[in-house]
Amino acid sequence: MINATSHYALLLLTFLLFQGCGGNNTSSNVQSPGVEKTTKTKALEAGADLLQQKTPLVKLNMYLDGFHFYNGDPTMQMEAHHYCTPINEDLTQCVIYDGNGENAKIMGVEYIVSEKLFKTLPAEEKKLWHSHVYEVKSGELIAPGIPDVAEHELMEKLVSTYGKTFHTWHTDQDLTLPTGHPLVMMGFTKDGMLDPKLVADRDKRFNISSEEKKKKRADIPTPIIQPDANAWQQGDIRQLKIDKTAQTGHGHASPMRH
Repeated sequence: MINATSHYALLLLTFLLFQGCGGNNTSSNVQSPGVEKTTKTKALEAGADLLQQKTPLVKLNMYLDGFHFYNGDPTMQMEAHHYCTPINEDLTQCVIYDGNGENAKIMGVEYIVSEKLFKTLPAEEKKLWHSHVYEVKSGELIAPGIPDVAEHELMEKLVSTYGKTFHTWHTDQDLTLPTGHPLVMMGFTKDGMLDPKLVADRDKRFNISSEEKKKKRADIPTPIIQPDANAWQQGDIRQLKIDKTAQTGHGHASPMRH
């Protein structure tokens, strides 16, 4: 029998063997305006790449691929590539891109908390968060490049978590620059919501089957979704807008006070 230490050591070895797989198959949605990089700029980049430490970036060691929609309009959907750092067992932070290649654009961020932490949030705050139960159980959420056994264990952990997501660059709307304002995003919660063409296209690129993953995840227990998450389902929608704020004596906008 394999003990817990040996089990996780085996998983770690498997991760290392598969490192680098499952990426660079999805281009950005847009080509942004601007002059091509000069030789000087490329040289400076190369030097910085060799000399500067990038510890926070190195810690973005978990890759998840799924789908989001704009809170208030479930028909506006897009694929989202998450590069994540687990801060601890209860909190993960992710940078979201519109692709996984060199030209990928940062679309936004997502914060993921355990059910334990979600329960501590104020009721109004919870309305900004979405559950991950359906995303996991449907096979919609994947961790590209790692073997099934490792992905299954990861999904067992994610199924009971909650995410708060903001998109800041809406490349799904063909915006070549990050214009407009950030928007609250949500995750899908039932069959028939997500455009099957989006899933089929994603599955083809990654050479996987969401339906097969759904079958393999049938043994993952389905947790009860906590009240106030997915508030849009009750018509209680929270969305951002830009508004004028009071000015201080120095002419700067006053910061929000919590």
